Amino acid sequence: MIEAMDQGGLTDSSKVLIEIVDVNDNAPVINVMSFSSPVPEDSVSVKAQDGGSPPLSSNVTVKVMIQDQNDNPPQVLYPVQTGGSLVAEMVPRSADVGYLVTKVVAVDVDSGQNAWLSYKLQKATDRALFEVGLQNGEIRTIRQVNDKDVVKQRLTVIVEDNGQPSRSATVIVNVAVADSFPEVLSEFTDFTHDKEYNDNLTFYLVLALAVVSFLFITCLVVIISVKIYRWRQSRILYHSSLPVIPYYPPRYSDTLGTGTGTLQHVYNYELFIFVFMISTVNGQIRYSIPEEMKKGSLVEDVPPGTTIAVFNVKDADSERNGENGNVKCFISENIPFTLKTSTNNFYSLLTDSDLDRERAFEYNITVTCADEGVPSLSSSVTLTLQISDVNDNAPVFERSSYEAYIVENNTPGLSIFTVRARDADWNQNARVSYILEDSSVNGVPVSSYVSVSADSGVIHAVRSFDYEQIKDFQFRVKAQDGGSPPLSSNVTVKVMIQDQNDNPPQVLYPVQTGGSLVAEMVPRSADVGYLVTKVVAVDVDSGQNAWLSYKLQKATDRALFEVGLQNGEIRTIRQVTDKDVVKQRLTVIVEDNGQPSRSATVIVNVAVADSFPEVLSEFTDFTHDKEYNDNLTFYLVLALAVVSFLFITCLVVIISVKIYRWRQSRILYHSSLPVIPYYPPRYSDTLGTGTGTLQHVYNYEVCRTNDSRKSDCKFGRGGSQNVLIMDPSSTGTMQRIQCEKSILDEPDSPLEVSKRFRPYSVNC
Repeated sequence: MIEAMDQGGLTDSSKVLIEIVDVNDNAPVINVMSFSSPVPEDSVSVKAQDGGSPPLSSNVTVKVMIQDQNDNPPQVLYPVQTGGSLVAEMVPRSADVGYLVTKVVAVDVDSGQNAWLSYKLQKATDRALFEVGLQNGEIRTIRQVNDKDVVKQRLTVIVEDNGQPSRSATVIVNVAVADSFPEVLSEFTDFTHDKEYNDNLTFYLVLALAVVSFLFITCLVVIISVKIYRWRQSRILYHSSLPVIPYYPPRYSDTLGTGTGTLQHVYNYELFIFVFMISTVNGQIRYSIPEEMKKGSLVEDVPPGTTIAVFNVKDADSERNGENGNVKCFISENIPFTLKTSTNNFYSLLTDSDLDRERAFEYNITVTCADEGVPSLSSSVTLTLQISDVNDNAPVFERSSYEAYIVENNTPGLSIFTVRARDADWNQNARVSYILEDSSVNGVPVSSYVSVSADSGVIHAVRSFDYEQIKDFQFRVKAQDGGSPPLSSNVTVKVMIQDQNDNPPQVLYPVQTGGSLVAEMVPRSADVGYLVTKVVAVDVDSGQNAWLSYKLQKATDRALFEVGLQNGEIRTIRQVTDKDVVKQRLTVIVEDNGQPSRSATVIVNVAVADSFPEVLSEFTDFTHDKEYNDNLTFYLVLALAVVSFLFITCLVVIISVKIYRWRQSRILYHSSLPVIPYYPPRYSDTLGTGTGTLQHVYNYEVCRTNDSRKSDCKFGRGGSQNVLIMDPSSTGTMQRIQCEKSILDEPDSPLEVSKRFRPYSVNC
């Protein structure tokens, strides 16, 4: 607004509109409200430019911080969850409180608090028996295992991270509370179904193939043997010159209805009975009775004031009734005895204090008697008194307690330590015997661990100790003398078992399975220090025997990988390139620090590739064992089917032939044909006539007794009549008839002839 005014006081105003034209004199200002980007760079430079002429611009640097998110659940490395696992761990019934059952090993690939893991026992067969460490995942017993605990224990452990929201993984641990594996086998049948099926399929196939093959070969051998036997019989009959013997079918005499009551067969049996006499010799046990103490000796436990001896003193001057006849007696000092006088010069020797044979076992008491005459006359006598021992001292050990050390895996019967006790008494009362007091170690009697020599006190190991099962135990040894009643004292002995490097390291991860194709994959974009995998191993020994070190023993390319000496991490030591082969095989040796050291070897298969199809063609040799097992099962089934088919076919043929022959014999049995003589093949030719007629006629006289084996067969003279007379209606000769009808192959079969002949007679 523009205002104008003159001096007269009059005013006037007018509005002026001024438009300001913009000039490009300000660069853009970037105000970042929010930003998210998946780029992996550390910082991003952003440029903002306006549309002026000339254009103005400004730059700003944006630093991208990628924050971790809890998007990965924990991965359980041990125990490995396989469907065929029988029992993950075994807990002996002697396990004490705090016994380490196993340890759940899990990792989380997240970082920060998202990777902090905690372990909780979700379910358990007996919650009052096991607990899981919240931070370390160790499963331990929280009370003493007893016989009432069931064998089959199933624990469900949940591994949970500390993310928001948290992620978790569950692992099932199968625990068997038992001292031996056969005790477990019957309880864990549901866990072993798949594994037993896979493991025993090949065994049962081989067993079935062997049984069927054996039966088939046995059948063939029997058939060939029978054929050879019959062939030999036919050859013997063919070359023999025996006359024609008529063939009688079974029970032929009964079928003809003669009713002669002839005996068909007679059998004799011989029976042998063996009698065994068992005699028993009774032993006798002799008992030695210790010799009794000698009587009449002074025992050390007599009370003070006990009379030992009474004696009378006489002086010849006493008859004059003067001082010369007064007698006084006394004994030596510093002995526990005293003299007591009585009337008529009688003196009693008494004990003045307690006697102790352990201080003095013999006293020489000198009694001196003197009169009161002038000069005084005296005489003395020495009494030797032996003190008999009384069992008043118990054995005393040299120490109040003992500690002994023994290295595990010892030989049973090894001497561990010697305890000694002394008894101040004498002879039998001082004879010390050592006794192992009854007690238990983890529920097992201590006598199954150690024994004590009764005479010497030497402690021997009864069994071989295992530091991993028991680290120390203690017991009490009693020392008892031979007195009556006996006295005793006790001492505690603690045995410390020292660890020995007797267990090699156990590789928990990666799990070594024959069917695994590739353990780990490394992308070709992996940089230096890329973590390929981590070898996890444990050693059940203790101390320096359990310190583990990891070394790369073999590798396809040693310049590409390295193994951490202490942690077992396998990392790349250079940039992976396109020239690196896909198939990488690493052999890692895990060694403990014992003397001598023990080691375990694990093979890690690594594929340097970006995709799995690229790997598949390279790792074909890893499936060799699996293909071999599959092919073995196929060929076993095929062989079993072929042999079974041949065996069943053989049985069907044999049964068919037997049924056919049985039917033929039944036809002959029920027929009314007469008895036909059996002619060996070419019988007429062997006689040299060639006419087909019989040259000689034979009459047979047969006499039988009850014992057919002892019967005599008498051959009569040749008769003039024909035994075999042909029917007039028949026009053919015997040779012609034989040519018309075939003879069966078997030598024991009857000859069937279509022509009828009249029966011949046999004189018996």
